[in-house]
Amino acid sequence: MGEILFLAHRVPFPPDRGDKIRGFHILKHLAQRHRVHLVAFADDPRDMAPHPEFDALLGKRVVVWRGKSQLRALAEALATNRPASVAAFAHSAVARGVREVLAQHPVDAIYVFSSQMAQYLPTPCEVPAAMDFVDVDSAKFAAYAESSRWPRNLLYAREARTLLAHDAHVAAQVDASVFVSEAEAALFRRTAGVTNVVAIENGIDTAAFDPAHVAPTAIDHPLILFTGQMDYRPNIEAVTWFADSILPRIREHVPEARFAIVGRAPSDTVLALAQRTGITVTGEVPDVRPWLAAADVVVAPLKLARGIQNKVLEAMAMARPVIASASAAEGIDHDGTIAVAADADDFTRHSLALLRDPEAARASGIAARRRVCARYGWDAALAPLDGLLGLAPDARRTAA
Repeated sequence: MGEILFLAHRVPFPPDRGDKIRGFHILKHLAQRHRVHLVAFADDPRDMAPHPEFDALLGKRVVVWRGKSQLRALAEALATNRPASVAAFAHSAVARGVREVLAQHPVDAIYVFSSQMAQYLPTPCEVPAAMDFVDVDSAKFAAYAESSRWPRNLLYAREARTLLAHDAHVAAQVDASVFVSEAEAALFRRTAGVTNVVAIENGIDTAAFDPAHVAPTAIDHPLILFTGQMDYRPNIEAVTWFADSILPRIREHVPEARFAIVGRAPSDTVLALAQRTGITVTGEVPDVRPWLAAADVVVAPLKLARGIQNKVLEAMAMARPVIASASAAEGIDHDGTIAVAADADDFTRHSLALLRDPEAARASGIAARRRVCARYGWDAALAPLDGLLGLAPDARRTAA
């Protein structure tokens, strides 16, 4: 049984948002075969307290509160010529925690989740290390720069440029650079000029996301649903666009239809949408699955999306008919079981067709679940991890 140091920009538990879901399942996969020590940040007070279910997977656990302001991170980044997103995660307590783990435990490999944490890799690194970039974040900031006004566009352009240089440097130091889809991996190979790049896709827990075992939220009207972290800019832009340009056209034909935005930390922009007729903003809910079970249609109208969208996989697993933008659908091998919309006209047309024909909607959802069950199991997706880290895939261990 090997020992692994797992570095994460956010405590990967509970698995209730995109990055936590991926991080949790990777850590769980590794912990079933090896002893894993975690050093991570927390940005939710609840994540500072140990959770028995999660801690049972771990050896040593170091969690540090991330309280640095964006303004301070930007000032440090400008002073040190670093990306602001890297400066935001610079903390002496985390560096000290990494040193302690390496001094106290015979670590055989290091898994780094999110490039902000690469600054804590030992130099030189004498054990195999994998860097899970997840997405090409520099491309996201480049897109922000194109769509933002001065002076934000200058800051985003700087972040795109410095982050790409940072990530390319990190990739040259580690044994493997990991991305969530082959499209993201190919983009990084092309822009960063490195070759040690592989794709390890997200999966879905199809036993947990099974409509046969979830009671739907009580809804007495046709429901169009969006789920996600609602202080995240691409999600804010997606629901605003849907509310402005698509929902009114749907309600002209199906006036009783409502649009529910379900997810934690809604921004002021999102909260303001709840003042409009036909829109509900829930904020954080204890379990998103009852909302998915109640939905007549699930939409993912993201204009900017990278990698595999967990929200789409979850809706597919819950046998919901899904309409996704081209960017939201790009990383998913859906085999035509979801509708892909190019513009507001497409979203309107697909939504009306599904709302008007419940049997067709039901068939679409069944096909989507069948596809995701066949294609996106976590065990198959994560099978290459041991090889990347140079570890023998030991028999599954029992927690100490």
